[in-house]
Amino acid sequence: MNQTDPINALRFLSIDAVQKANSGHPGMPMGMAEIATALWSNHLKHNPSNPKWFDRDRFVLSNGHGSMLLYSLLHLTGYKISIDDIKDFRQLHSKTPGHPEYDIDIGVETTTGPLGQGIANAVGMAISEKILAAEFNQDDIKPIDHYTYVFLGDGCLMEGVSHEACSFAGTHNLGKLICFYDQNGISIDGEIKNWFTDDSVKRFESYGWHTICVDGHNIEEINNAISQAKETADKPSMIFCKTTIGFGSPNKSGTADAHGAPLGDDEIIKTREALDWKYAEFELTDEIYNFWDAKEAGNNVNLDWDNLIKSYQEKYPEKSKELLRRIEGNTPENFESDFNQFLKDCDTNNSPMATRKASKACLDFFVKEMPELIGGSADLTPSNNTFSGSSSTFSNENPAGNHINYGVREFGMSAIMNGMVLHGGIKPYGATFLVFTDYARNAVRLSALMGLPNIFVYTHDSVALGEDGPTHQPIEHMVTLRSTPNLVNWRPADLVETAVAWKEAVISSSTPTCLIFSRQGTSAIQRTSEQLEDIHNGGYLLESCDNPDIIIIASGSEVQLALDAAKELENDSIKSNIVSMPSLDKFLEMPEDYQNTILNSDKPMLVVECGHPNSWYKILNRNDKVLGIESFGESAPGNQLLEHFGFTVENVVKMAKSLIND
Repeated sequence: MNQTDPINALRFLSIDAVQKANSGHPGMPMGMAEIATALWSNHLKHNPSNPKWFDRDRFVLSNGHGSMLLYSLLHLTGYKISIDDIKDFRQLHSKTPGHPEYDIDIGVETTTGPLGQGIANAVGMAISEKILAAEFNQDDIKPIDHYTYVFLGDGCLMEGVSHEACSFAGTHNLGKLICFYDQNGISIDGEIKNWFTDDSVKRFESYGWHTICVDGHNIEEINNAISQAKETADKPSMIFCKTTIGFGSPNKSGTADAHGAPLGDDEIIKTREALDWKYAEFELTDEIYNFWDAKEAGNNVNLDWDNLIKSYQEKYPEKSKELLRRIEGNTPENFESDFNQFLKDCDTNNSPMATRKASKACLDFFVKEMPELIGGSADLTPSNNTFSGSSSTFSNENPAGNHINYGVREFGMSAIMNGMVLHGGIKPYGATFLVFTDYARNAVRLSALMGLPNIFVYTHDSVALGEDGPTHQPIEHMVTLRSTPNLVNWRPADLVETAVAWKEAVISSSTPTCLIFSRQGTSAIQRTSEQLEDIHNGGYLLESCDNPDIIIIASGSEVQLALDAAKELENDSIKSNIVSMPSLDKFLEMPEDYQNTILNSDKPMLVVECGHPNSWYKILNRNDKVLGIESFGESAPGNQLLEHFGFTVENVVKMAKSLIND
């Protein structure tokens, strides 16, 4: 076997797969092959036979367009990606899609492709490792002791989210985070010197990172840099790797032509000759497979950890029990009965308050009960009310803290949270104003795409927030969130609905949840025990009669408005059914029979919600109406704005009568 064959195997698996698919990005895998070889063959702690092993090193391919490099590594080292899967690159339902999609069973730690988010995910993974290590490691036994490694490129460092996340990582001394910057100077548009001239070394030094510069094609230099990075415990490390994109291609290396298109048959022949690659398309020798096979070494290091855990269980039984509970994702003992009592207390002591304050009351319960809940806010903690009675601030002095001050970094916060969930052992929640989901949007979307049980808290939910004006008043945001697949949104009406929404987010949801809370006050609503149970269904009848004239549906702070309007209608002998719909998404998941018991399609329906109306038409008939807002807001006191936009009892009554008369 030629000494360079294992390295070139990464290149030619990538070249051949991209060529067969007639689509993809060969340049990055060709340029980063030596970096990958140095890391994966000499340093990465992993077990292909047990991809979910908790103390494995995490590997994130932030420059996800180079996905064939990752698939090649997973195939060669022994994960459940076959050569046929490699040949199936970018085809329908394959294990090898165009960009990596989260699938821990085959070793893919996170979904990447939108540049910069992979490095932000990795920051979240490193935070989780640091928090868990601070809580569970002992002087003599350290069950949490692993690194997070990241490959990233020029594009990742151009994206703003990388600034948010990397600045944060430096502040928090995430020494277990080691990154490799593929500094090839080329992107889709060509040489980046015309639009990206940052001194990236100085940038990362200013962040408080440890920086090392190496030849990205020199394995010895890369190995030494990784060892040095591991010894730098108080800083994250960025290894700057000067590389040539499309390395080995006689005519396309170092150019944008190698970035995002197949090399072409003629150029592949020439590249095989240039790199002395004697094998046919997708052909690999046993010697190459033997070089890369990590199953035996992975099983051994996994077994060492299993034995360490046995010692940990014997010496620290309570710590061990709690750690294993979190790793397995189980709820604490007696949680269900404790929550039921809490909900009863909420129902008994329900009082008027803004739902953001109701959320704080709920967090006082949940954070105390579930220490894996790690909160945070994008510089709005007092406004979002995310700091519970059991919270302490995460810092270098208090690495076991359970509340993170993210600063003004909505996008970075959300992407970091994704990484925290992916790591495991942690349940993060992070908050900002609802209007600023615009900043966080792509990370929330990736959370939904991956099906992560993340918790996004959004307060100041409507124009009723008042004088801050249209820049801070959400209008279209609920529609955007509700139209996102796999995303469940709750907009509760009072303390009781808020408690149920939190419980659904923390315990019941297998996908991300958005909790939308008000700045304005809400009323305390009285319910029967049956209604209390029905809140979990997302929508339920608050008031009902046998033959209503109209059905009025509302969410959040508008539920009380609907109830008040119903009383006025009753004075005119008009009977109403009132539906509280804290979660339209959850309601639409319910069986059709249940939906039909709540909504009567033979009766006129009026929806009242202080936002854009478009998400409601999926449950309405053609002649039904929504009292909503289809313009931007205004700067004025909240009560004046509600009157200005028609959120008054008089207007709801007027619209209801109009519907009935039609």
